[in-house]
Amino acid sequence: MDFRPAKRNHHSAMILRNARCIFPDGIREGLDVVVRDGKIIELRPRADQPGERIVDLAGDYLAPGFVDLHIHGAAGHDTMEASEKAFRVICEYHASGGTTSLCLTTATAPISKILAVINEVRRCRSSLKQIAGVHVEGPFISKTKPGAQRVTLMRKPTPKMYAPLLEHGDVIKRVTLAPELPGALQFIEALRKIDIDVSGGHSDAWEEDARAAFELGMRSVTHTFNCMSTTRRRKRDRVAGLLEFAMSEPGIICELIADGHHVSPTLMKMLYRAKGARGICLVTDATAGAGLPNGSTFSLYGTKCMVEDGVCLLADHSALAGSAARMIDLVRTMVTKVGVPLPEAVAMATDTPAYAAGLTTKGQFKIGGDADFVVMSAELEVVKTFVGGAEVFSLQRQEEFGDIVRGARPA
Repeated sequence: MDFRPAKRNHHSAMILRNARCIFPDGIREGLDVVVRDGKIIELRPRADQPGERIVDLAGDYLAPGFVDLHIHGAAGHDTMEASEKAFRVICEYHASGGTTSLCLTTATAPISKILAVINEVRRCRSSLKQIAGVHVEGPFISKTKPGAQRVTLMRKPTPKMYAPLLEHGDVIKRVTLAPELPGALQFIEALRKIDIDVSGGHSDAWEEDARAAFELGMRSVTHTFNCMSTTRRRKRDRVAGLLEFAMSEPGIICELIADGHHVSPTLMKMLYRAKGARGICLVTDATAGAGLPNGSTFSLYGTKCMVEDGVCLLADHSALAGSAARMIDLVRTMVTKVGVPLPEAVAMATDTPAYAAGLTTKGQFKIGGDADFVVMSAELEVVKTFVGGAEVFSLQRQEEFGDIVRGARPA
């Protein structure tokens, strides 16, 4: 079975009906969501028109498709493979978690390898509608906060080194960097001139480093609480780090890996109280281990990793290696473990990340927006996923989909 979107009749409208539609400010029933040619053309009370195809959602939740700005891989494949096959498997797996737009995320690597990913994304993104662009994470990050990234490949940002990246502002959506590094502020200025979102991460910054970056346009931080500086003493004074600066500054949007392993419920609740739904962007930071069974091994650009108890770890167990989560898992965690109202948890996975990355047609129910949707059961399991009005995942096809997770495309 082929999991590419099915062909649509471009002349008839599709009506999504009998759903509980999730908006950032609440849940509404009795709405028809009308789709034609991959776009939302109407939100209306129930009404039948000739030539319309009705999709009865039988009381399930309907939300805008999830937007994940930080995905390295899934099902044994990694973004750094720079191949359409890898990208397709990653998109297909994460569609099962309701993700309809994603930023394929690079690892710390030579610039030539990152450019290979960018060029392959440009080549195939017209056929892989879920790909919104590339998130470049590293190599311009701190060796003192490496996480699972390779320290030997980390570099200081110099114009000669980052200049090739500036030629790809049409593909790169976000760059994670450590703002305290020499040359980082000049790099931030160059990125903002071409509208690339700058996110502070893998950073040992003091608060003045973070503020200087913010004043030049840094508006996000990467996987909040993980691999970032926090409060510490400097001579007689206690000084904030990147974490406290981000939590205190309303203009900063905080990535959060709400998989229940990277950040505890108490810390997630603290972040929610500080930032609210408009200040939190749920991300999976999923690596190639996502979707693989326990005991599986995989690579994060040359670093040996493994899956154990549903968690991705470095092979030596010294650190987490991204996550094995899907976006629906994060939304469920925010609702069940943190106590966030469902509309706000969904906003953290839709409207907020779309805003952060400048994806103006994503993440909302709005006229003219892309017809990207996730249908969820009352138990917050993904029932269906639509990209551009075409069904790309269905729970009824989960058995066949499992073959992709196991690495064999169904016949």
